[in-house]
Amino acid sequence: MSDDADDPQAAWRTWHERRAAAVSAPYGPLALTATHWLADYPEGRIPAVPGRWRRTDGGVALHATAEDGLRLDGEPFTGDAVLAADEAPPARSRLSAGEVRIVVIRREGEWAVRVFDPASEARRAFAGMETTPYDPAFAPRGRFRPYPEDRSVQVENADGRARGLGLGGELTFPFQGAEHILQVAVDEDGSLWAVFGDATGGRSSYRFLRPGIPDAGGAITVDFNRSLLPPCAFADHFICPFPPPGNTLPFEVAAGERRLKAALATGI
Repeated sequence: MSDDADDPQAAWRTWHERRAAAVSAPYGPLALTATHWLADYPEGRIPAVPGRWRRTDGGVALHATAEDGLRLDGEPFTGDAVLAADEAPPARSRLSAGEVRIVVIRREGEWAVRVFDPASEARRAFAGMETTPYDPAFAPRGRFRPYPEDRSVQVENADGRARGLGLGGELTFPFQGAEHILQVAVDEDGSLWAVFGDATGGRSSYRFLRPGIPDAGGAITVDFNRSLLPPCAFADHFICPFPPPGNTLPFEVAAGERRLKAALATGI
């Protein structure tokens, strides 16, 4: 039997199993129960979040007493600390209260506190994701062309606000006899990601794509079989950008993750 490296369908099955495990992990996206913007709490007290919180130039200042029951870096914490934005998985969060993880984030200069609870209702109710079986037609070879300099476009987010979305170049690929283009962002490690919609319209067509890192010549497989549901499909407290102008493809992307099984009636 061929190993995953020689069998794209087997590799996809492995990817899908790992993805499902990550989604349903104790501190995965289903565990997010709240995002609290500090600007909404000028007195520093956030409902159901221990401690007193305050924005500073260098991060978020936290004051805690023994009654708050907080742990910082695994040790009981009292006193004062300044926390920076944490983009790491919440399982590695520096701050916790019992089984709950507390993560500081920053978006366009605004600070917030996120709460991840492994006992969340969404995690308990999770019944899996509806995913289309692997189809090699949805894995064309494409090419990445970087912009001379990064761009930022204003796009609407799932919370109704418009925010800047950084874009680093264009990903071109053939499909059904035509050439198509997606605008993509570029992570620090060089990997690409895109927010896209398709001809079906509606929220069910809105997904993320993370094709990886192109080779030295810009070539890369554009594998829509690995299209991802956005984080806001798992919890309303995520902030997900909608596709930027030009990133709605003129065909149905009948591949990848489609919706949550428990949410078929909601149109997610």
